[in-house]
Amino acid sequence: MQVSMYQLYRDMLTSYLEDKSEHALYHAQQFSKQMMEQDMSPEETVSLHLSVFQDIAHDLPEEVKDSFDLLVEVMIGYGLAYREHQSLRDRQQELESELNVAAEMQRTLLPERRIDLDGVDFGVVSVPAGKMSGDYYHYDLDEHGNLAIAVADVIGKGVPAAMSMSMIKYAMDTLTNNQMQPGFVLESLNRVVERNIDEDMFITMMYGVYHPDKHHFYFASAGHEPGFFYHASTDTFETLEEKGLVLGVFPRVAYKEQSFELSPGDFVVFLSDGVTESRVDGEFIEREQITDMIRERLHLSAQEIVDEIFQELEKAQEFQLRDDFTLMLLRREV
Repeated sequence: MQVSMYQLYRDMLTSYLEDKSEHALYHAQQFSKQMMEQDMSPEETVSLHLSVFQDIAHDLPEEVKDSFDLLVEVMIGYGLAYREHQSLRDRQQELESELNVAAEMQRTLLPERRIDLDGVDFGVVSVPAGKMSGDYYHYDLDEHGNLAIAVADVIGKGVPAAMSMSMIKYAMDTLTNNQMQPGFVLESLNRVVERNIDEDMFITMMYGVYHPDKHHFYFASAGHEPGFFYHASTDTFETLEEKGLVLGVFPRVAYKEQSFELSPGDFVVFLSDGVTESRVDGEFIEREQITDMIRERLHLSAQEIVDEIFQELEKAQEFQLRDDFTLMLLRREV
């Protein structure tokens, strides 16, 4: 132990025992900072206190001295546990920082620009349950003026899911430079996914293309949560469900596609299972409840509809999402 530290502690303890002043306690707080700078362990601090106390008090009872032996052992255990805790906390902070960077990179994979297409009203909301999201959504206009949309769900969490999302993003950008039909896009994506993800991961996706010149909508599904098709003329919802194997299981899979015409006021809804697995009053929401919520907001824009539904369901779950939430709506206006 350095003499300077010993003398400093001796003066401080002597001063406190003489007048019990707040000033001495303040010096003790400052001394603790010096201890940390010198990397003194708790047991070294106890030994320092005992040495100084013996020097000041002289004839200490043996049981008092012996009690310090026990205290030293306690402090040794405490010091080891504290160092381990600090190490874990430092590592946790590093991981938290890395996750923040990964989450920010993940957000850059998602489209942000507005869709500027005459006669089309479009809206999307996507909110992760945690820092990282397993949901991915896509929308883009091809060179022919057709609007491609997609919602995908990576069955997995954290960084692996984010890496899978980046793979989907760049594969989608490559595949959809030119207008392609949904079945072909999913077949091509499946080959990419099957070669590049772990066996215990897979991806669901619903992909569709709207042709505004013919007002036809084409879609195909790779095991994804069924969407909805709203018929404005009859004020009814139809389930968009086309059975197809999830992406990444087998290298060669064919995906069937369906098509239908969108009349003015008709719209298509894509969503992830984070919507249908929302809980209201402790119970999973029914799909009919979702369509009722949409119907109540038909007077709003597509973006306002999806935003308000998210806010209502988030509030119903006390602002604690249990799964990533993605809701997309494409409506023909004229």
